Amino acid sequence: MYDIIIIGMGISGITAAIYAKRSNKKVLIIDKGMPGGLLNSIDKISNYPGLIDITGPDFAQKLLEQVESFDIPYVLEEVVNLDLDKEEKIIKTTNNEYKSKKVILAMGRKPKYLGLDNEKDLLGHGLSTCAMCDAFFYKDKDIAVVGTGNSALQETMYLSNIANKIYLINRRDGFRGEEMLVEEVKNNPKVEIIYNANIKNMNEVDGKLKSITLDNGNSIDVSGVFIYIGYRPATEIVDKKILDENGYVIVNENLETPIKNVYAIGDVIKKDVYQLVTATSDGARVIYDMKD
Repeated sequence: MYDIIIIGMGISGITAAIYAKRSNKKVLIIDKGMPGGLLNSIDKISNYPGLIDITGPDFAQKLLEQVESFDIPYVLEEVVNLDLDKEEKIIKTTNNEYKSKKVILAMGRKPKYLGLDNEKDLLGHGLSTCAMCDAFFYKDKDIAVVGTGNSALQETMYLSNIANKIYLINRRDGFRGEEMLVEEVKNNPKVEIIYNANIKNMNEVDGKLKSITLDNGNSIDVSGVFIYIGYRPATEIVDKKILDENGYVIVNENLETPIKNVYAIGDVIKKDVYQLVTATSDGARVIYDMKD
């Protein structure tokens, strides 16, 4: 029996684990993917205090090293069922069953897709949501990036070092990202910004992407499309009674859910700012505010 089980090994979950361990709690972290979560798909982090232009994977590695230096146990298993209503919380994974007095939900968010019919079929065959993972396959090729926020802008700059040309498909007439990033993209000779446009069709030949058709009638030959149009909470396994209409976990000011001794932190809760520093803050706060 653990005192606290944390589901999710992104920066919020790892922060909570560190603070829990320092509070002498018996803690376990569970995550089905790579430690660090979405950090592993970020090229460069420039806005985290004290770290200058560190890559996402390098930051994730440092977080893992800190977990291991504290001897915090973790398992890389997929959670398939949560039984949280009783005093003894039961977390079932593909391999094991774990019990705990308290549970912290910290699964983060997943990328959104465009909603096109052949979208999922083209994943890995011309469609991607991770420039760090797939940029190599598009060396010296023409590609498109879809998005208006910081992620789209940052990954466009990263991809411009590898691809021949990038069509940045902006579904609005302006950007949501930081002005400094916007100016960098606008001044990049490899980038052509297309405003007020959406991808209507992704055209494939022999199962691979060959071109895109926009809703303005134009077609563009591209070998790849990278989508950065936002995220949705990864809460499929969570009871809908503690989720809002958009799938975010409902919490109070102390990060408590409506279920006793169940908490939620990081990107699975609704908040105004989704940044590494706010996720870190959640991880610290949840342990300090937790009632014994």
